[in-house]
Amino acid sequence: MKISSLPLRVKPYTAPAWLRGGHAQTIYPYLLSRPAIAYRRERWELEDGDFIDIDWLDNPADAPLVILFHGLEGGSCSHYILSIMIMLRDLGWRGAVVHFRGCSGSPNRLPRAYHAGDSAEIDWILRRIGGQNKLAGSTAPLFVVGVSLGGNAFLKWLGEQGKKACQLIDGAVAVSVPLDLAAAGRVLASGFNLLYTRHFLDTLKRKALEKLDRHPHLFDAAAVAACSTLYQFDNLVTAPLHGFRDTEDYWSRSSSKPWLKHIQVPTLVINACNDPFMPPSALPKPDEVSPAVTLEFPEEGGHAGFLNSPFPGRLTWLPERIVGFFGEQGSCAASRPVNELSDLRISNPIS
Repeated sequence: MKISSLPLRVKPYTAPAWLRGGHAQTIYPYLLSRPAIAYRRERWELEDGDFIDIDWLDNPADAPLVILFHGLEGGSCSHYILSIMIMLRDLGWRGAVVHFRGCSGSPNRLPRAYHAGDSAEIDWILRRIGGQNKLAGSTAPLFVVGVSLGGNAFLKWLGEQGKKACQLIDGAVAVSVPLDLAAAGRVLASGFNLLYTRHFLDTLKRKALEKLDRHPHLFDAAAVAACSTLYQFDNLVTAPLHGFRDTEDYWSRSSSKPWLKHIQVPTLVINACNDPFMPPSALPKPDEVSPAVTLEFPEEGGHAGFLNSPFPGRLTWLPERIVGFFGEQGSCAASRPVNELSDLRISNPIS
């Protein structure tokens, strides 16, 4: 399907009457059976000795390409990623799921891993893919979707790059983003939300402790095993391994909300007001974002949920909203000179 023939108008999200509340709308989609996508995996070796894995949905080179950045401990089989990739496959578009270091099923090699403000890694990845597209002679639009943690790092990159980002991508969507990491950290540290925290910590702590086999003395194993909040884990592991003083420094410097006013690429930000990970009071106001940013805050939807009726439910609203928005931006690529990418340098990410 060509961009010009896409259905651009998608109705505002309405949750099914039989699935009420932010927790149910977050957890239930996670439990649904997941369709299979025939990915082609490509490993990129990095100059710092590490690697990242990309899962590609292949289609003709003249088809639009959508790059996806997953959430905390997510990947190409996450339900929200699969729902988007199914639609891209059916449209005949191309897709690329970028796995952050250590999230593809293979442990990464270095002490460092990934974090919510890793815009340097985002920059290198997008420049490499943009360079590959240029070398292949493709003039098709290049779009990017970031979800949750990946969406935060991506929005931060968009703000840091400003107008320069328009040389690389034609449109952006960020979904269920913890735009204010401190606010998200506070709500995830108490009550029912500790269920999500325990879920994340199960894999985060296991990966961290496995690193000690390859890199002894990185941190106190007993203290990591005892962590019960993301604040504690980030203080012991994430912050020191990635150059931050402590959790407060990490959350403050990595939050994407202050960067929204600098974004120049057409960008849609979708966050449900009942997202358990992000209090509605911390969501940005229209005067806190640039004119290039469209804010869409449905009353319901949970965290990366947005399930449709009828029972047992379909994960179709979010993909339709995303590709509809990208369809509106498709003309941007056609008007961009091919040689705009000629001066982009591809350097390796900071180790």
